[in-house]
Amino acid sequence: MPQIIFLPHEELCPEGAVIEAIPGETIMDAALRNGIEIEHACEMSCACTTCHVIVREGMNSLEESDELEDDMLDKAWGLEPDSRLSCQALVADTDLTVEIPKYTINQVSERQ
Repeated sequence: MPQIIFLPHEELCPEGAVIEAIPGETIMDAALRNGIEIEHACEMSCACTTCHVIVREGMNSLEESDELEDDMLDKAWGLEPDSRLSCQALVADTDLTVEIPKYTINQVSERQ
């Protein structure tokens, strides 16, 4: 099983995390299944950018983003060439290193 290495994030995983992923599931699904609560204001329907992540290693193993995801990513805070929406990026059989940006464009967070 591939692993996803999450780099430290002040709120979501301060120590970072290494989790097992199931090939074919999204980065978001793997994170949520392992207690990493990446924000997802649109309920994973590719209608916002709150689940934006930066794939630091393993990007080439992911399928290319489609036009809808690219259009949404254009609105993401801190966009980088290796940015993806975690609700759309399907894990393959290669390990990934992922950074969750510090901010989203959400004005109000759903989290308490």
